[in-house]
Amino acid sequence: MNLLLRVARGIDGLNRAVGWSVMWLILAATLISAGNAVVRRVFNVSSNAWLEVQWYLFAAVFMLGGGYAFLRNAHVRIDFVSAKLSARGRNWIDVIGIVVFVLPLCAMMIKLGWPLFERAWVSGEMSSNAGGLVRWPVYLLIPVGFALLALQSLSELIKRVAFLLGRERDPLDHTGPSEAEMLAKEIAAAEAQRAQHTTVAAR
Repeated sequence: MNLLLRVARGIDGLNRAVGWSVMWLILAATLISAGNAVVRRVFNVSSNAWLEVQWYLFAAVFMLGGGYAFLRNAHVRIDFVSAKLSARGRNWIDVIGIVVFVLPLCAMMIKLGWPLFERAWVSGEMSSNAGGLVRWPVYLLIPVGFALLALQSLSELIKRVAFLLGRERDPLDHTGPSEAEMLAKEIAAAEAQRAQHTTVAAR
């Protein structure tokens, strides 16, 4: 079980890094959208390529952020039901849900999504819009995104089983800091680390 918990922490670290990375894509999409609007209004010029870049970035945030959302327990829950259950009951429901629903869904989407990407890669499929982009990058997001979600599902499954065996704290315990507080702490830690690297580089 200790080995499995180390694997779970490694998966958590991977999805945490991916989640932090895709957050910047939201900023990029916002800036591109604003730039497109300004250029279209001022110069009466529009570009399908830049419009599609926005769609691709949104797709990347949505697909690649699923594992991070599961890690942070930010997905939708029917709390009015689970709140009435014991900690063990809630974790058992999650174990069943992960094994019966989440992992099979991920396996199916990876199986269906990979040939879609492969065909687009081999054929060089392009957007049907004038000046549009190649399609394979956005198709690749399907298997990669569900693979990250599947990995995080395995991590959550390990943590819940460990709790049921008395080897780990309750992963569904929300008595600690809120999501906003945890995010603020992570941002502050990242800023402090960046400032430290800047100071060292300046010396």
